[in-house]
Amino acid sequence: MENSDGFGFGIFGFNKQLETAIRSKGWDQPTPIQKKVIPLVKSGKDIIGIAQTGTGKSAAFLLPIISKLHFPQGENTRALVLAPSKELVIQLGQHFEELNQNVNLRSCLLVGGIGISAQLDALKRGNDIVFATPGRFWEMYQTNQWKLKDIRILVVDEADRMMDMGFMPQLRRILEVLPRKRQNLLFSATFPPAVEKMAAEFLEFPERAEVSEQATVAGNIEQVVYKTPNFQTKLNLLLHLLSRLQEDQTAMVFVKTRVHATEIGKFLNRKLEIRSGFLHANKGTNTRLAALQALHEGEIRILVSTDVAARGLDIPSVALVIHFDLPVKYEEYVHRSGRTGRASRTGTAIAFADPSEELHLQRIEAMIKSKIQEAPVSENLIAAHTPFEEKQNILRKLDEQKRKADPAFRGAFHEKKAKNKPSRPQAKAASGKKTNAPKQEKKKTGKAFKKPRV
Repeated sequence: MENSDGFGFGIFGFNKQLETAIRSKGWDQPTPIQKKVIPLVKSGKDIIGIAQTGTGKSAAFLLPIISKLHFPQGENTRALVLAPSKELVIQLGQHFEELNQNVNLRSCLLVGGIGISAQLDALKRGNDIVFATPGRFWEMYQTNQWKLKDIRILVVDEADRMMDMGFMPQLRRILEVLPRKRQNLLFSATFPPAVEKMAAEFLEFPERAEVSEQATVAGNIEQVVYKTPNFQTKLNLLLHLLSRLQEDQTAMVFVKTRVHATEIGKFLNRKLEIRSGFLHANKGTNTRLAALQALHEGEIRILVSTDVAARGLDIPSVALVIHFDLPVKYEEYVHRSGRTGRASRTGTAIAFADPSEELHLQRIEAMIKSKIQEAPVSENLIAAHTPFEEKQNILRKLDEQKRKADPAFRGAFHEKKAKNKPSRPQAKAASGKKTNAPKQEKKKTGKAFKKPRV
């Protein structure tokens, strides 16, 4: 039942300490995914939760878990939350602490790239909930110093990525060592049928909590695409768009390679007065966390990143997401775009597409079941000259796409080679030179093996 002051979270029957923490976050009404999921979690059912990014999925499972754990108890872990990246684990831990401020449950974060001894000491001191990446979880379990017998709730966040990017063998091992009697919660913005089939391995009669069709971008995010002829035009357009950022706004630029992240980050720092940073998987854990913290606190206002920062990160000031390179794993478009428009704010997601990326654009539009609005590129931003090497690279990518669509397609490069380059015997015959038949291989001879004298 809603409280008399219009506080919508009153319908869930949370205790006063938890309600106070919710009010301190400035939340008045639960989001649609929270309305569906919270009662199901409290009832103890297994759940598949699907909702667009930025719609409150994390709070949808953290709030009822805090309510169920209720108060610190014993020394052993009672709830486990698994996530695919260090950044997401740390962010979930931060969200938990904000909601836990009056309840005082004990939590522990387990991530790689940091010494194992300090984390092991934290486990030994006693904890109620653990947030972990699968790899570090297994390292801790193998120390034989972590008791798992009291775990009754398991959460797998970003479940599609966890099970679709090589994590499934680790998950199976983890599930084997956890107590069989437990509640399982899986959450993600995208949940393709193949992954749902895999999830059936460890969910028992799950409830599907879905507030929007999977693989869609939130309606409060404006989507725009610019079709660009070459890389230099992308750079010109990037500078133009980022130079218009308002003082209280930040932006994220997504690229496909570590080299692009580094070079474009440095390029923006040279060309703009706005401070930029860059992030990719080769960066150390502390460096990556420092870059995200700097964006969160406004020390930098532009972050150039690979897809390592595409999921789960909640930075409210991000008003603009730019897909400098379109992702070839199309669901990442949804997750990247979801870094803006957080908590019902408005945001903009802008994509650049050169001729070799137009097929990816069409498939992304088919996946999200929506046509992305095309905007014209100003004439003064278009670089007329495309370097020969880049032009050849675009043509090769187009050939690869056609070859995948039609295995019989041989490609422009292949046809040219077949037409213009005669075989060696043909070339000799045309020149009138005598051609020799292959020489017979000489019979190899050798001395018979003699038994040595004893």
